[in-house]
Amino acid sequence: MSQVAETAQPARMSSSSASASASASSDISSQAISSSTPLSLPWIERLVAFDTVSRNPNLNLIETVRDALREQGIEATLTHGDGGTWANLFATIPAHNGATNGGIVLSGHTDVVPVDGQKWDSDPFRPELRDGKLYGRGTCDMKGFIGAALTLVPQMQRTQLARPIHLALSFGEEIGCIGAPLMIEDLLKRGIKPEGCIVGEPTSMRPVIAHKGINVYQCCVRGHAAHSSLTPKGLNAIEYAARLICYIRDMADQFRAQGPFDEFYDVPFTTSQTSTIEGGNAVNTVPAECRFAFEFRNLPTLDPQTIFTRIEQYARETLLPKMKLEHESAAIEFTKLSSAPGLDAAEEAAITQLVRALTANRDKQKVAYGTEAGLFSRAGIPSIVCGPGDIQQAHKANEFVALEQLVQCERFLGKFIHSMSVDAHAH
Repeated sequence: MSQVAETAQPARMSSSSASASASASSDISSQAISSSTPLSLPWIERLVAFDTVSRNPNLNLIETVRDALREQGIEATLTHGDGGTWANLFATIPAHNGATNGGIVLSGHTDVVPVDGQKWDSDPFRPELRDGKLYGRGTCDMKGFIGAALTLVPQMQRTQLARPIHLALSFGEEIGCIGAPLMIEDLLKRGIKPEGCIVGEPTSMRPVIAHKGINVYQCCVRGHAAHSSLTPKGLNAIEYAARLICYIRDMADQFRAQGPFDEFYDVPFTTSQTSTIEGGNAVNTVPAECRFAFEFRNLPTLDPQTIFTRIEQYARETLLPKMKLEHESAAIEFTKLSSAPGLDAAEEAAITQLVRALTANRDKQKVAYGTEAGLFSRAGIPSIVCGPGDIQQAHKANEFVALEQLVQCERFLGKFIHSMSVDAHAH
Protein backbone atom coordinates (compact mmCIF):
# COMPACT_ATOMS: atom_id res chain seq x y z
CA MET A 1 0.00 0.00 0.00
CA SER A 2 2.77 2.44 0.91
CA GLN A 3 4.61 1.61 -2.28
CA VAL A 4 1.53 2.41 -4.34
CA ALA A 5 1.16 5.69 -2.50
CA GLU A 6 4.79 6.63 -3.11
CA THR A 7 4.31 6.48 -6.88
CA ALA A 8 0.81 7.91 -6.97
CA GLN A 9 1.65 11.52 -7.77
CA PRO A 10 3.92 11.05 -10.79
CA ALA A 11 1.56 8.37 -11.93
CA ARG A 12 -1.40 10.67 -12.04
CA MET A 13 0.49 12.85 -14.45
CA SER A 14 1.31 9.86 -16.58
CA SER A 15 -2.22 8.40 -16.65
CA SER A 16 -3.86 11.72 -17.45
CA SER A 17 -1.35 12.36 -20.20
CA ALA A 18 -2.05 8.87 -21.49
CA SER A 19 -5.68 9.82 -21.99
CA ALA A 20 -4.61 12.90 -23.89
CA SER A 21 -2.16 10.89 -25.97
CA ALA A 22 -4.64 8.19 -26.99
CA SER A 23 -5.46 10.18 -30.12
CA ALA A 24 -2.00 11.72 -30.55
CA SER A 25 0.07 10.75 -33.56
CA SER A 26 3.50 9.21 -33.17
CA ASP A 27 6.12 7.88 -35.56
CA ILE A 28 5.32 4.20 -35.16
CA SER A 29 1.58 4.37 -34.54
CA SER A 30 0.85 6.50 -37.60
CA GLN A 31 2.84 4.13 -39.82
CA ALA A 32 1.31 1.00 -38.33
CA ILE A 33 -2.24 2.29 -38.58
CA SER A 34 -1.84 2.62 -42.33
CA SER A 35 -0.28 -0.81 -42.76
CA SER A 36 -1.29 -4.36 -41.92
CA THR A 37 2.37 -5.40 -41.83
CA PRO A 38 4.05 -4.93 -38.45
CA LEU A 39 7.21 -2.87 -38.56
CA SER A 40 8.67 -5.13 -35.90
CA LEU A 41 8.74 -8.29 -38.06
CA PRO A 42 12.50 -8.17 -38.74
CA TRP A 43 13.34 -8.01 -35.04
CA ILE A 44 10.80 -10.70 -34.11
CA GLU A 45 12.02 -13.07 -36.82
CA ARG A 46 15.59 -12.51 -35.67
CA LEU A 47 14.68 -13.34 -32.06
CA VAL A 48 12.65 -16.45 -32.94
CA ALA A 49 15.59 -17.83 -34.91
CA PHE A 50 17.50 -18.24 -31.63
CA ASP A 51 16.68 -21.63 -30.09
CA THR A 52 16.25 -20.38 -26.52
CA VAL A 53 14.36 -23.35 -25.14
CA SER A 54 14.89 -22.99 -21.39
CA ARG A 55 17.41 -25.83 -21.22
CA ASN A 56 19.59 -24.00 -23.78
CA PRO A 57 21.73 -20.93 -23.04
CA ASN A 58 20.25 -17.62 -24.17
CA LEU A 59 23.51 -15.66 -24.17
CA ASN A 60 23.73 -15.36 -27.96
CA LEU A 61 20.33 -13.70 -28.11
CA ILE A 62 21.11 -11.41 -25.18
CA GLU A 63 24.46 -10.36 -26.61
CA THR A 64 22.83 -9.69 -29.99
CA VAL A 65 20.35 -7.34 -28.33
CA ARG A 66 23.11 -5.76 -26.22
CA ASP A 67 25.23 -5.09 -29.30
CA ALA A 68 22.28 -3.65 -31.23
CA LEU A 69 21.48 -1.30 -28.35
CA ARG A 70 25.14 -0.31 -28.05
CA GLU A 71 25.13 0.71 -31.72
CA GLN A 72 22.29 3.07 -30.80
CA GLY A 73 24.28 4.53 -27.90
CA ILE A 74 22.56 2.54 -25.15
CA GLU A 75 24.64 0.52 -22.70
CA ALA A 76 22.91 -2.52 -21.18
CA THR A 77 23.67 -4.32 -17.93
CA LEU A 78 23.75 -8.12 -17.96
CA THR A 79 23.17 -10.34 -14.93
CA HIS A 80 24.29 -13.92 -15.45
CA GLY A 81 22.95 -17.20 -14.18
CA ASP A 82 25.01 -20.20 -13.14
CA GLY A 83 27.71 -21.01 -15.65
CA GLY A 84 27.51 -17.61 -17.30
CA THR A 85 25.72 -18.83 -20.42
CA TRP A 86 22.31 -17.55 -19.37
CA ALA A 87 21.78 -13.85 -18.82
CA ASN A 88 19.25 -11.13 -18.18
CA LEU A 89 19.51 -7.73 -19.86
CA PHE A 90 18.48 -4.37 -18.43
CA ALA A 91 18.82 -1.18 -20.46
CA THR A 92 17.61 2.38 -20.00
CA ILE A 93 16.60 5.07 -22.46
CA PRO A 94 17.09 8.11 -20.23
CA ALA A 95 14.82 11.10 -19.83
CA HIS A 96 15.67 14.29 -21.75
CA ASN A 97 17.52 15.63 -18.70
CA GLY A 98 19.62 12.47 -18.41
CA ALA A 99 17.61 10.97 -15.53
CA THR A 100 17.75 7.17 -15.40
CA ASN A 101 15.80 6.48 -12.21
CA GLY A 102 12.04 6.15 -11.98
CA GLY A 103 10.22 5.63 -15.26
CA ILE A 104 8.53 2.52 -16.63
CA VAL A 105 9.91 -0.95 -17.47
CA LEU A 106 8.93 -2.93 -20.56
CA SER A 107 9.60 -6.54 -19.58
CA GLY A 108 9.75 -9.85 -21.42
CA HIS A 109 11.33 -13.28 -21.07
CA THR A 110 13.62 -14.64 -23.78
CA ASP A 111 13.25 -18.37 -23.10
CA VAL A 112 10.64 -20.58 -24.75
CA VAL A 113 9.19 -24.00 -24.04
CA PRO A 114 10.46 -27.15 -25.82
CA VAL A 115 9.13 -28.41 -29.13
CA ASP A 116 9.99 -32.05 -28.35
CA GLY A 117 7.24 -34.45 -29.45
CA GLN A 118 5.19 -31.74 -31.15
CA LYS A 119 4.17 -31.97 -34.82
CA TRP A 120 4.92 -28.67 -36.53
CA ASP A 121 4.02 -27.77 -40.11
CA SER A 122 7.19 -25.68 -40.37
CA ASP A 123 10.53 -25.32 -38.61
CA PRO A 124 9.68 -23.78 -35.23
CA PHE A 125 12.90 -21.75 -35.24
CA ARG A 126 12.52 -20.46 -38.78
CA PRO A 127 9.56 -18.08 -38.51
CA GLU A 128 7.06 -18.33 -41.33
CA LEU A 129 4.26 -16.00 -42.44
CA ARG A 130 0.99 -17.68 -43.42
CA ASP A 131 -2.52 -16.28 -43.64
CA GLY A 132 -1.87 -13.16 -41.60
CA LYS A 133 -0.05 -15.03 -38.85
CA LEU A 134 3.60 -15.40 -37.89
CA TYR A 135 4.40 -18.99 -36.93
CA GLY A 136 7.34 -20.08 -34.80
CA ARG A 137 8.26 -20.98 -31.25
CA GLY A 138 8.06 -17.86 -29.15
CA THR A 139 6.20 -15.68 -31.64
CA CYS A 140 3.34 -15.45 -29.16
CA ASP A 141 5.13 -16.22 -25.89
CA MET A 142 6.77 -13.75 -25.93
CA LYS A 143 9.28 -12.61 -28.53
CA GLY A 144 6.57 -10.67 -30.37
CA PHE A 145 6.40 -8.12 -27.57
CA ILE A 146 10.18 -7.97 -27.18
CA GLY A 147 10.65 -7.43 -30.91
CA ALA A 148 8.07 -4.65 -30.96
CA ALA A 149 9.76 -2.90 -28.03
CA LEU A 150 13.20 -3.15 -29.64
CA THR A 151 11.82 -1.79 -32.91
CA LEU A 152 10.59 1.31 -31.11
CA VAL A 153 13.89 2.12 -29.38
CA PRO A 154 14.81 4.75 -32.01
CA GLN A 155 11.46 6.44 -31.44
CA MET A 156 12.08 6.40 -27.69
CA GLN A 157 15.40 8.15 -28.35
CA ARG A 158 13.84 10.74 -30.66
CA THR A 159 11.16 11.55 -28.10
CA GLN A 160 11.87 14.17 -25.44
CA LEU A 161 11.09 11.85 -22.53
CA ALA A 162 9.96 13.29 -19.22
CA ARG A 163 10.86 10.00 -17.55
CA PRO A 164 13.09 7.11 -18.61
CA ILE A 165 11.95 3.93 -20.32
CA HIS A 166 13.65 0.68 -19.36
CA LEU A 167 13.92 -2.64 -21.19
CA ALA A 168 14.15 -5.82 -19.10
CA LEU A 169 14.79 -9.18 -20.80
CA SER A 170 15.04 -12.29 -18.63
CA PHE A 171 15.94 -15.97 -18.84
CA GLY A 172 14.36 -19.05 -17.25
CA GLU A 173 10.80 -17.78 -16.91
CA GLU A 174 9.29 -20.98 -18.29
CA ILE A 175 11.01 -23.12 -15.64
CA GLY A 176 10.01 -21.11 -12.59
CA CYS A 177 11.05 -17.49 -13.12
CA ILE A 178 14.65 -18.19 -12.11
CA GLY A 179 16.30 -15.33 -14.01
CA ALA A 180 14.25 -12.23 -13.21
CA PRO A 181 14.98 -12.30 -9.44
CA LEU A 182 18.71 -11.89 -10.19
CA MET A 183 17.99 -8.85 -12.36
CA ILE A 184 15.62 -7.30 -9.83
CA GLU A 185 18.14 -7.85 -7.02
CA ASP A 186 20.78 -6.10 -9.11
CA LEU A 187 18.45 -3.14 -9.74
CA LEU A 188 17.81 -2.75 -6.03
CA LYS A 189 21.53 -2.91 -5.26
CA ARG A 190 22.18 -0.18 -7.82
CA GLY A 191 19.42 1.98 -6.38
CA ILE A 192 17.28 1.82 -9.51
CA LYS A 193 13.58 2.04 -8.62
CA PRO A 194 11.21 2.17 -11.60
CA GLU A 195 7.73 3.53 -10.94
CA GLY A 196 5.99 0.76 -12.84
CA CYS A 197 6.37 -2.24 -15.14
CA ILE A 198 4.47 -3.56 -18.16
CA VAL A 199 5.05 -7.29 -18.72
CA GLY A 200 4.23 -8.12 -22.34
CA GLU A 201 2.90 -11.66 -21.96
CA PRO A 202 0.18 -12.55 -24.49
CA THR A 203 -3.11 -11.02 -23.31
CA SER A 204 -4.59 -10.07 -26.71
CA MET A 205 -3.51 -6.52 -25.80
CA ARG A 206 -5.95 -6.37 -22.90
CA PRO A 207 -4.72 -5.26 -19.47
CA VAL A 208 -4.42 -8.15 -17.01
CA ILE A 209 -4.44 -6.85 -13.45
CA ALA A 210 -4.00 -10.10 -11.53
CA HIS A 211 -2.72 -13.63 -11.86
CA LYS A 212 -2.16 -16.59 -9.62
CA GLY A 213 1.05 -17.57 -7.90
CA ILE A 214 2.76 -20.82 -8.85
CA ASN A 215 4.62 -23.10 -6.46
CA VAL A 216 6.38 -26.31 -7.54
CA TYR A 217 7.76 -28.94 -5.15
CA GLN A 218 9.34 -32.36 -5.33
CA CYS A 219 8.61 -34.90 -2.63
CA CYS A 220 10.76 -37.95 -1.91
CA VAL A 221 9.18 -40.68 0.21
CA ARG A 222 11.79 -43.10 1.58
CA GLY A 223 10.77 -46.58 2.66
CA HIS A 224 12.71 -49.83 3.01
CA ALA A 225 13.28 -52.47 0.34
CA ALA A 226 12.37 -56.12 0.88
CA HIS A 227 11.44 -59.16 -1.17
CA SER A 228 7.75 -58.91 -1.97
CA SER A 229 7.14 -62.29 -0.30
CA LEU A 230 8.29 -60.61 2.94
CA THR A 231 6.32 -57.38 2.69
CA PRO A 232 6.01 -56.88 6.48
CA LYS A 233 9.80 -56.55 6.64
CA GLY A 234 9.78 -53.67 4.15
CA LEU A 235 8.17 -50.25 3.94
CA ASN A 236 6.37 -49.47 0.69
CA ALA A 237 7.32 -45.93 -0.34
CA ILE A 238 4.90 -45.87 -3.28
CA GLU A 239 1.88 -46.65 -1.12
CA TYR A 240 2.66 -43.85 1.33
CA ALA A 241 3.43 -41.47 -1.51
CA ALA A 242 -0.02 -42.35 -2.87
CA ARG A 243 -1.61 -41.34 0.42
CA LEU A 244 0.12 -37.97 0.29
CA ILE A 245 -0.87 -37.51 -3.35
CA CYS A 246 -4.48 -38.24 -2.44
CA TYR A 247 -4.27 -35.64 0.33
CA ILE A 248 -3.06 -33.05 -2.20
CA ARG A 249 -5.99 -33.99 -4.44
CA ASP A 250 -8.38 -33.70 -1.49
CA MET A 251 -7.08 -30.17 -0.92
CA ALA A 252 -7.73 -29.37 -4.56
CA ASP A 253 -11.30 -30.69 -4.24
CA GLN A 254 -11.79 -28.57 -1.12
CA PHE A 255 -10.61 -25.40 -2.86
CA ARG A 256 -12.90 -26.17 -5.78
CA ALA A 257 -15.93 -26.71 -3.56
CA GLN A 258 -15.36 -24.18 -0.80
CA GLY A 259 -13.13 -21.50 -2.28
CA PRO A 260 -12.20 -18.80 -1.70
CA PHE A 261 -13.39 -17.75 -5.14
CA ASP A 262 -12.65 -14.86 -7.48
CA GLU A 263 -15.00 -14.98 -10.45
CA PHE A 264 -12.84 -12.69 -12.57
CA TYR A 265 -10.43 -15.61 -13.11
CA ASP A 266 -10.97 -18.21 -15.82
CA VAL A 267 -10.37 -20.79 -13.05
CA PRO A 268 -11.77 -18.91 -10.06
CA PHE A 269 -10.17 -20.89 -7.22
CA THR A 270 -6.79 -22.17 -6.07
CA THR A 271 -5.72 -25.41 -7.77
CA SER A 272 -3.23 -28.18 -6.99
CA GLN A 273 -2.10 -31.30 -8.80
CA THR A 274 0.55 -34.02 -8.92
CA SER A 275 2.34 -33.92 -12.26
CA THR A 276 5.10 -36.57 -12.31
CA ILE A 277 5.89 -39.70 -10.31
CA GLU A 278 8.52 -42.45 -10.30
CA GLY A 279 9.40 -45.25 -7.91
CA GLY A 280 10.19 -48.92 -7.48
CA ASN A 281 12.47 -51.13 -9.54
CA ALA A 282 10.82 -54.56 -9.80
CA VAL A 283 7.39 -56.10 -9.37
CA ASN A 284 8.68 -58.51 -6.72
CA THR A 285 10.41 -55.85 -4.59
CA VAL A 286 8.91 -53.60 -1.93
CA PRO A 287 9.84 -50.14 -3.27
CA ALA A 288 12.28 -48.22 -1.09
CA GLU A 289 11.75 -44.84 -2.72
CA CYS A 290 9.10 -42.86 -4.56
CA ARG A 291 9.52 -39.35 -5.95
CA PHE A 292 6.78 -37.13 -7.26
CA ALA A 293 6.38 -33.49 -8.23
CA PHE A 294 3.35 -31.39 -7.45
CA GLU A 295 2.29 -27.79 -7.88
CA PHE A 296 -0.35 -25.46 -6.61
CA ARG A 297 -1.51 -22.21 -8.14
CA ASN A 298 -2.86 -19.93 -5.49
CA LEU A 299 -5.09 -16.91 -5.74
CA PRO A 300 -2.84 -13.98 -4.81
CA THR A 301 -5.01 -13.32 -1.76
CA LEU A 302 -3.91 -16.68 -0.28
CA ASP A 303 -0.53 -17.19 1.37
CA PRO A 304 1.25 -20.02 -0.51
CA GLN A 305 3.30 -20.92 2.56
CA THR A 306 0.10 -21.69 4.45
CA ILE A 307 -0.94 -24.12 1.72
CA PHE A 308 2.43 -25.89 1.71
CA THR A 309 2.43 -26.04 5.51
CA ARG A 310 -0.82 -28.03 5.40
CA ILE A 311 0.78 -30.59 3.09
CA GLU A 312 4.02 -30.79 5.05
CA GLN A 313 2.14 -31.06 8.36
CA TYR A 314 0.02 -33.97 7.10
CA ALA A 315 3.18 -35.75 5.97
CA ARG A 316 5.02 -35.12 9.24
CA GLU A 317 2.22 -35.61 11.76
CA THR A 318 0.00 -38.22 10.12
CA LEU A 319 1.99 -40.29 7.62
CA LEU A 320 5.49 -40.33 9.05
CA PRO A 321 4.56 -41.77 12.48
CA LYS A 322 2.76 -44.66 10.75
CA MET A 323 5.76 -45.22 8.50
CA LYS A 324 8.14 -45.22 11.46
CA LEU A 325 6.12 -48.00 13.07
CA GLU A 326 6.91 -50.12 10.00
CA HIS A 327 10.57 -49.16 9.70
CA GLU A 328 12.68 -46.65 11.59
CA SER A 329 14.49 -45.42 8.45
CA ALA A 330 11.29 -43.90 7.03
CA ALA A 331 11.51 -40.32 5.77
CA ILE A 332 9.55 -37.77 3.73
CA GLU A 333 11.55 -34.95 2.18
CA PHE A 334 10.31 -31.88 0.31
CA THR A 335 12.32 -29.70 -2.09
CA LYS A 336 10.99 -26.47 -3.53
CA LEU A 337 11.76 -26.50 -7.26
CA SER A 338 10.42 -23.07 -8.14
CA SER A 339 7.93 -20.44 -7.15
CA ALA A 340 6.65 -17.13 -8.46
CA PRO A 341 4.31 -14.84 -6.55
CA GLY A 342 0.88 -13.91 -7.77
CA LEU A 343 -0.07 -10.45 -8.97
CA ASP A 344 -2.93 -8.35 -7.64
CA ALA A 345 -2.54 -4.87 -9.10
CA ALA A 346 -4.37 -2.03 -7.41
CA GLU A 347 -6.89 -0.27 -9.64
CA GLU A 348 -5.67 3.09 -8.36
CA ALA A 349 -2.03 2.27 -9.16
CA ALA A 350 -0.43 4.57 -11.70
CA ILE A 351 0.62 1.77 -14.03
CA THR A 352 -2.89 0.28 -14.01
CA GLN A 353 -4.48 3.59 -14.93
CA LEU A 354 -1.85 4.28 -17.58
CA VAL A 355 -2.36 0.97 -19.41
CA ARG A 356 -6.13 1.22 -19.09
CA ALA A 357 -6.00 4.67 -20.68
CA LEU A 358 -3.72 3.53 -23.50
CA THR A 359 -5.87 0.49 -24.32
CA ALA A 360 -9.24 2.14 -23.56
CA ASN A 361 -10.07 -1.08 -21.70
CA ARG A 362 -11.64 -1.06 -18.23
CA ASP A 363 -12.52 -4.77 -17.98
CA LYS A 364 -11.20 -6.71 -15.01
CA GLN A 365 -9.01 -9.39 -16.57
CA LYS A 366 -7.42 -11.98 -14.27
CA VAL A 367 -5.62 -15.14 -15.40
CA ALA A 368 -4.56 -18.49 -13.97
CA TYR A 369 -1.11 -18.55 -15.56
CA GLY A 370 1.86 -16.88 -13.91
CA THR A 371 4.19 -14.12 -15.10
CA GLU A 372 7.16 -12.15 -13.83
CA ALA A 373 4.86 -9.25 -12.96
CA GLY A 374 4.40 -10.72 -9.49
CA LEU A 375 8.17 -10.57 -8.93
CA PHE A 376 8.40 -6.91 -9.93
CA SER A 377 5.37 -6.09 -7.82
CA ARG A 378 6.82 -7.85 -4.76
CA ALA A 379 9.97 -5.76 -5.20
CA GLY A 380 7.89 -2.60 -4.90
CA ILE A 381 7.49 -1.93 -8.63
CA PRO A 382 3.73 -1.81 -9.42
CA SER A 383 3.10 -3.97 -12.46
CA ILE A 384 0.51 -4.99 -15.02
CA VAL A 385 0.45 -7.53 -17.87
CA CYS A 386 -0.39 -6.54 -21.45
CA GLY A 387 1.00 -7.91 -24.68
CA PRO A 388 0.22 -9.25 -28.16
CA GLY A 389 -1.09 -12.73 -28.90
CA ASP A 390 -3.50 -15.20 -27.37
CA ILE A 391 -2.26 -17.37 -24.49
CA GLN A 392 -4.15 -20.29 -26.06
CA GLN A 393 -1.55 -20.33 -28.85
CA ALA A 394 1.40 -20.49 -26.45
CA HIS A 395 3.35 -23.73 -25.83
CA LYS A 396 1.59 -25.56 -28.68
CA ALA A 397 2.76 -26.93 -32.00
CA ASN A 398 2.37 -24.29 -34.72
CA GLU A 399 2.49 -21.46 -32.19
CA PHE A 400 1.64 -18.17 -33.85
CA VAL A 401 0.85 -14.53 -33.30
CA ALA A 402 -1.59 -12.71 -35.54
CA LEU A 403 -0.03 -9.83 -37.45
CA GLU A 404 -2.97 -7.67 -36.40
CA GLN A 405 -1.97 -8.24 -32.78
CA LEU A 406 1.56 -7.05 -33.50
CA VAL A 407 0.24 -3.94 -35.24
CA GLN A 408 -1.99 -3.30 -32.23
CA CYS A 409 1.02 -3.71 -29.93
CA GLU A 410 3.04 -1.23 -31.96
CA ARG A 411 0.21 1.31 -31.76
CA PHE A 412 0.02 0.76 -27.99
CA LEU A 413 3.77 1.25 -27.55
CA GLY A 414 3.71 4.35 -29.76
CA LYS A 415 1.05 5.86 -27.51
CA PHE A 416 2.98 4.72 -24.44
CA ILE A 417 6.13 6.53 -25.62
CA HIS A 418 4.12 9.69 -26.22
CA SER A 419 2.60 9.40 -22.74
CA MET A 420 6.13 9.44 -21.31
CA SER A 421 7.07 12.59 -23.24
CA VAL A 422 7.51 16.15 -22.03
CA ASP A 423 4.74 17.23 -24.40
CA ALA A 424 2.23 14.79 -22.86
CA HIS A 425 3.15 15.88 -19.34
CA ALA A 426 2.63 19.51 -20.27
CA HIS A 427 -1.07 18.93 -21.00
